[in-house]
Amino acid sequence: MAASTTELMDMPTPRIEPAEFQRRLLSWFDQFGRHDLPWQSPRTAYRVWVSEIMLQQTQVATVIDYFERFMARFPTLRALAEAPQDDVLHLWTGLGYYARARNLHRAAQQVVADHNAELPVERLDALMALPGIGRSTAGAIIAQSTGKRAVILDGNVKRSLARLHAVNGWPGKPAVERKLWALAEIYTPATRVVDYTQAMMDFGATLCKRTQPACSQCPFRDVCLALAEDNVQGYPQPKPKKALPTRQTLMLMLEDTKGRIWLEQRPPSGLWGGLWSLPQFESQRALDDWLATHVEGPQPHAKPPAFVHTFSHFRLEITPQPVECKALNGVRENGLWYDLTDPPALGLAAPVKKLLAQAKQQRDPFELACLPGDA
Repeated sequence: MAASTTELMDMPTPRIEPAEFQRRLLSWFDQFGRHDLPWQSPRTAYRVWVSEIMLQQTQVATVIDYFERFMARFPTLRALAEAPQDDVLHLWTGLGYYARARNLHRAAQQVVADHNAELPVERLDALMALPGIGRSTAGAIIAQSTGKRAVILDGNVKRSLARLHAVNGWPGKPAVERKLWALAEIYTPATRVVDYTQAMMDFGATLCKRTQPACSQCPFRDVCLALAEDNVQGYPQPKPKKALPTRQTLMLMLEDTKGRIWLEQRPPSGLWGGLWSLPQFESQRALDDWLATHVEGPQPHAKPPAFVHTFSHFRLEITPQPVECKALNGVRENGLWYDLTDPPALGLAAPVKKLLAQAKQQRDPFELACLPGDA
């Protein structure tokens, strides 16, 4: 997608000729870039796509193991499309931002239905029409899987270009983003596009880092305006902060006579959409009323300390409520008994995974919980 007239009008004067920018960047990449990431061999559109979605909001070191497990279970796009959503969410558990997994699954099903199970990498707009694929992700998929010229502007690229040109303002503002897209368009070459795209991501992730950038090793230190101002950390400007509101919830840890814990699946959209969670209640009265209606012989135990799980837009204060019971009356279709000793493959909300791991460890303090790590 070429830069629009508006983008070109808003573009600052490049600090360095594009050909020289490319030469310096690729020379740095050849020596210091990452050349052995698992999605680079084989480098297919499907593998690149999955890696790009996983890498949104998540570091490479964390993603690698998740990616390899995901590919082992879903080696092809069609395998992903045909899998139950629970299987997808289970392998995503711990990566967070679960809408990414739900969109990945939906997009795979759409590609099977509309594109014969092949990602439409010949057109940027066709990729962007799929759930969860924005302009930069689409560009990365095209560039890295086909070698054709396509422009990216992920967080690493935004930071690098904002510093090089001392672009004022938060990149989330449309005017600032337009300037950065225009610069990215100017600097992107027509050759070695695969390497250039990876180089831009690596440069921001490993050299022009958010904190403690290695400016003394930077191939652009002589032309970087942020460095000249001695204000590298001032670019890009952060999103204006708002105080996060705090909400409270009670999580019922209902245990039956076999030691199993009752879980319920969340609605497909919204908070923890499609994941499995402990039943939640806004008040003690609501929880007590539910127990009186659905549970035979409830025996509440003392509540463990509350803890806080932080989302991007609010903090959730969670108070667990352990309860033993003889039976559960009127079991609903969206629930199941979770066996801690032989856990099913489910996508679990992160705080729920934490509580289940603690419950298992309390039963056998000499055995570490076998659930995946929290994130």
